Amino acid sequence: MRSPLPPAVTRAVRWALTRAKRIPTSEQIAWARSLPIRSRTVVYESFAGNGALCNPEAIFRALLDDPEFADLTHVWAMSDADATEAVRAEFADRRNVVVVKRGSAAYWRAVSTAGYLINNATFPPAFGKRSGQVYLNTWHGTPLKLMGFDMPGGALESANTLRNLLSADYLLAANPFMAETMYEDAYQLRNVYRGAIIEEGYPRIDRQWMTDAERAERITELGAHLGTPLTGKRIVLFAPTWRGTSFQAPDADLAHLVDQLAALQRQVGEDTVVLLKTHQVVHRAASGIPALKRLLVPNATATNVLLGLADALITDYSSIFFDYLATGRPIGFLVPDGDSYSAERGTYMPLDELPGPVHTDPAELGRALADLMTPDAAPHSRYGEWVERFVPFDDGQATSRVIDVVFRGRTTDRRVRSARRDDRTRLLFYLGGMRLNGITTAAVNLLNSLDTDRYDVTALMSFPRGATTRHNQSRLDPTIRQVFRIGGMNGLKARQALRRVADVSTDPLRAHRRLGHRTLWKDEWTRIFGTAKFDWVADFSGYSPFWAHLLLHSPRATRVIWLHNEMAADRARTVNGKQAFRRSLGRVFAMYRAYDQLVSVSPSLTDLNRVELAEYAPADRFVTLRNLPDAVSAAPVDEREEENESTDEDAARSQTIAAALDAPGLRRFITVGRLSTEKNHARLIRAFARVAVTEPDTQLFIVGGGPLQAALEQQVREAGLTGRVFLTGPLRDPVSIMRRCDCFVLSSDYEGQPMVLIEAAQLELPIVSTAFASARGALPGDDMHIVARNDEALAEGMGAFLGGRVAPASLDVEAYTAEVLTQFDALVPTLSQTTARRAPGAR
Repeated sequence: MRSPLPPAVTRAVRWALTRAKRIPTSEQIAWARSLPIRSRTVVYESFAGNGALCNPEAIFRALLDDPEFADLTHVWAMSDADATEAVRAEFADRRNVVVVKRGSAAYWRAVSTAGYLINNATFPPAFGKRSGQVYLNTWHGTPLKLMGFDMPGGALESANTLRNLLSADYLLAANPFMAETMYEDAYQLRNVYRGAIIEEGYPRIDRQWMTDAERAERITELGAHLGTPLTGKRIVLFAPTWRGTSFQAPDADLAHLVDQLAALQRQVGEDTVVLLKTHQVVHRAASGIPALKRLLVPNATATNVLLGLADALITDYSSIFFDYLATGRPIGFLVPDGDSYSAERGTYMPLDELPGPVHTDPAELGRALADLMTPDAAPHSRYGEWVERFVPFDDGQATSRVIDVVFRGRTTDRRVRSARRDDRTRLLFYLGGMRLNGITTAAVNLLNSLDTDRYDVTALMSFPRGATTRHNQSRLDPTIRQVFRIGGMNGLKARQALRRVADVSTDPLRAHRRLGHRTLWKDEWTRIFGTAKFDWVADFSGYSPFWAHLLLHSPRATRVIWLHNEMAADRARTVNGKQAFRRSLGRVFAMYRAYDQLVSVSPSLTDLNRVELAEYAPADRFVTLRNLPDAVSAAPVDEREEENESTDEDAARSQTIAAALDAPGLRRFITVGRLSTEKNHARLIRAFARVAVTEPDTQLFIVGGGPLQAALEQQVREAGLTGRVFLTGPLRDPVSIMRRCDCFVLSSDYEGQPMVLIEAAQLELPIVSTAFASARGALPGDDMHIVARNDEALAEGMGAFLGGRVAPASLDVEAYTAEVLTQFDALVPTLSQTTARRAPGAR
């Protein structure tokens, strides 16, 4: 049933309710962060609290048994009730072992105050490491599957992971491949990660090393738990991975698992038992299947203990097999969906190069594995090579070496290094809301054109929630590091309210120094970026006080803000009787003096802004960088900016516009831009009305959305221009309509360097434009027909086109792009210049 409320109201209500639910947790976190750091407390978390598992568990047990660390308090964060009960039962007599529920007030108190934090995945978005805390991220395995930015859609999937990795003081790598391919390349940590990478093997693999007596005892205990006798039997562990592209949507085809398990069991023989180890995210569902009940190993049982018990392993794409290489025992790979999985998710190594038999049929794999398990069987031909490459340091002592580094500070004879760094200058751009507008297009075009041999580029954005913002985000070159702000600023709500009041009522830069708000901003920067550092930091949006303020709290760098328009006029802009930007832009202007470069997008616009904003910054800080063109799209895209399903009205509008474009023998004017006062579409409609009287074979298309759409539609109706003037609404690809029109018209009162003019010139459309202040010079060669800003002059300009007196515009894209990129290079200091300018002791 559809909501009776308009979609915008429904979204606003949901947003408000969600925010209200978060307030208690936000206050708990803020209060916890005000408490002192407890230097001898360690917090452990594995797989979002699914158990005491993986590398954190191995480190925990080693520290607990070492008298040197008897003064440590150990806190486990748990979300699984069974795992919680198991840990509490095992350590009931240890007063220094505590369990807290993940997400509770006790959890946030522990995470916010512990001296040491150890996680094999990620802490939640609200987490921000405090000064004085030591964060070790161990991750949970050497990857076969593509990770991070290498995954399809990996930038969005990796948002919180990248944030956690940048915050970590230490990243644990089982081998050099993991350090280089996953951390430095897939998660793009090279150049910006400032912690240390430890390459000393995996602590969890130490748990696979056990005496014969220990192994026999654990096999007996496991058999008793399952109700399946295991003593005297060989064990094959079947450990398939999850199938989803997101942990929020795993594919748990459990009936298929039952069939695979039965087929494998038939082939390996009666003296062997095949046990099932599912991924953490599907275990609960699997435990409800009767056929799996006596074969499904407990979720809380340490995986590496199971590997130590197993005589052979069967998996598919799970990183579990890398650990198992240390045992020297056979591995088989069951990949019935190998081709599709490789195509959709991707793997770092071809499946036919794995260190064991690879089959799509479980019966065939079972037979091949049975042969490898015979007493005199030779290892698989690639096994030794993989052991040397992926478990070179796993000798049963990795845990001790990791503890040496993290808890004893011993690094001199340990494999500890910094992330790779090259000589490229590190650039950070905040790109704005990634909405359907010229700023987004200009940002994407610039970033995609930068020389990646010279610059290491990072794009900062809010997390895109709708289809349009995701589409615009996806247009960025995949080599660009993408960082998303997820979660919100920490701090008590009362303090946040005071910050907002002070920012509005006083000079924001003075307010944060005088009232102690600097800590809030620095904590937010650290929550997003950890200790990452950049050489050149730019607010490309230029309209948001929040983002303009946040970027000023980066570690020392050249700081830049874009001025996309005649900013003083923008501040005074009135829409529906309201000056929406008056306060917000006033606060942005007040921060100009803290920026090193104020970038306008054309020379004439720079001159205007330098004069009109002289009270906010010295004249020499106003500089110019033109917008860059993009290869205009050849394929029409008519998806709308609204994220909801199309309405009948939308469909009817699209049909009407398509029919109008198909009508033969007509001459068509087009304009593209937000339906706001500065664009003055009302003037354009009035001017077209003059033209339409004598030129009946003409049409006008107005592409864009905005607050004045209803008023402009009414104006069209009252002028009797229905069927001659068409308001299309916002389109992702306006070029698809521009190609079918004959003349581009701009009726603006003021502008920057409109991206649509560059696109029109690329399409070689004749251009008629009003003489807004920065019009001359908006295109190289002033390749436009410029008229006065009144109805009569604009109508005469349109008539000049109809009379053949306005030549098509043109743009030498290659030469223009080279010129703009040279200007950009002049704005960005070299790395040596940046280093020389830094103050002593600066971060």
